[in-house]
Amino acid sequence: MAAPPQASAGPAAVPNGAAPAPAVRTHGLTRHFGSQVAVDGIDLEVPRGAVYGFLGPNGSGKTTTIRMLLGLVRPTAGDVEVLGEAMPGRAGDVLPRVGALIEGPAFHPYLSGRANLRRLDAADATSDPRTSRARIEQALARVGLTAAAGKRYRNYSLGMKQRLGLAGALLRPRDLLVLDEPTNGLDPQGTREVRRLVRDLAADGLTVLVSSHLLSEIEQVATHVGMMSAGRLLRQGPLGEVLSAGTTSVRVETPDVDRARTCLAGAGFTARVTGPDTLTAAMPDRPVEDVAALLVGVGVRLRGLAVERPDLEDLFVAVTGEGFDVQQ
Repeated sequence: MAAPPQASAGPAAVPNGAAPAPAVRTHGLTRHFGSQVAVDGIDLEVPRGAVYGFLGPNGSGKTTTIRMLLGLVRPTAGDVEVLGEAMPGRAGDVLPRVGALIEGPAFHPYLSGRANLRRLDAADATSDPRTSRARIEQALARVGLTAAAGKRYRNYSLGMKQRLGLAGALLRPRDLLVLDEPTNGLDPQGTREVRRLVRDLAADGLTVLVSSHLLSEIEQVATHVGMMSAGRLLRQGPLGEVLSAGTTSVRVETPDVDRARTCLAGAGFTARVTGPDTLTAAMPDRPVEDVAALLVGVGVRLRGLAVERPDLEDLFVAVTGEGFDVQQ
């Protein structure tokens, strides 16, 4: 029988004045399944206190990476550090400090939500049974399941099952929360509540790693992002820096489309007609006021002028040439 998890050793010590180790760091992390390369030499870095959006279409390698971070799958090659400790060797010290919801929750169908959490908490050798009831009720309240806590799990909707899984991950204080597609099955209100919960947890100092294919949702809550495709980490960093790597464009509405395109091309812009009275031009490092002055100066009649900055999905498509409905 495996030994029970040890009590948390606390954060790894760092020299005075030195920044703490990232919450998650990998080097050359690789996983093969036979001849298939599921994860291909990625160097992931999740800063402490970040909400890290781990993004990519289904099948891009996100879940396999997360399973390696938690010691559920051994890497074919590469190294993993979680909370400053090597994984999976230090799993006994690390995992009590990590809450996780991976590939959807799994609970006993004939037990209530509350009873399922009670069994889950009792199975954790590092939790204090004296505080179990209070912690369970607090976790249920935090995910909005108090009213349904006495209902059998088999009668829960998919969204309620996701909420119970989140409650299970929050049964005790954590330093890192890992969520794999946490809004699957949730209605818009439930999705907003999860987004608010992630923000609240981050405000309390928790590091949150959220894997998702819903880029618009992650863009509203993430401080940092990593973009996966076909097992490779394509981009990574603070959200603003990653988005700034995309191409900003200006949309011009005018009845003088041909004259406007000729004018912009002569000034070094790459412009294309996108409608009967509309064209779009990639913007170099020049303010939009200069574009307006340039067009008006040659007699172009303007109906509208707008700067369009790429969102995460635009950037992903630009980098990979594919959308998020692709199955790798």
